[in-house]
Amino acid sequence: MDWSMQQSDQEEMIELKEEIADALREWENANRYFNYSIGKEQIDYAIFAIISAEKRYSMLMSRAKRLHVEWPEWREGFK
Repeated sequence: MDWSMQQSDQEEMIELKEEIADALREWENANRYFNYSIGKEQIDYAIFAIISAEKRYSMLMSRAKRLHVEWPEWREGFK
């Protein structure tokens, strides 16, 4: 594998890590919104937001697994 391919893989991994972190925050926020929802419309919207965020997170995790690369351990976690 040449250097440009390795660089491309690293950039994709970093971008994907940021997308996964964003999706996780979105999922957590949707759950928080649900906990404070009042009334049928807000609850329905919160449920839709949770399902959508969960699907996005799941899709991104599947994409990360399909890359077939060794993921480094990010000690700082998702911020």
